[in-house]
Amino acid sequence: MDRGTFRLFVAALAVIVVAVAVAAAVFGGTARDPEAPQGEEAVGIVSSIDSEGLTNVRAFTLLLPDGRELEFAIGTLENGAEFPPGHLAEHQALASPIRVWYRTEGGALVAFRLEDAE
Repeated sequence: MDRGTFRLFVAALAVIVVAVAVAAAVFGGTARDPEAPQGEEAVGIVSSIDSEGLTNVRAFTLLLPDGRELEFAIGTLENGAEFPPGHLAEHQALASPIRVWYRTEGGALVAFRLEDAE
């Protein structure tokens, strides 16, 4: 193989490698656990709770590690027996993180699953 053909081969190979890398980045993504809840996810510290006692929690605010705060309404929790909304007060008092799965409904973030994040 002469020098010109070799350079053309190397250039074509480089174009193929770059094209595959771009396609993987665009269409790849990370594999999702099929058992994981479907929706958005956030982890942080409970900074405030809107409630009328432990049994009537309406909303809470989550402080994210980057300093942003997200306010969540409490929807129908799919694991309410395992993590009742009143348990948020303990997490707030201890500054222990929680994981929230949520959906956006009518512009509001609505939590549908809560878990300990530790």
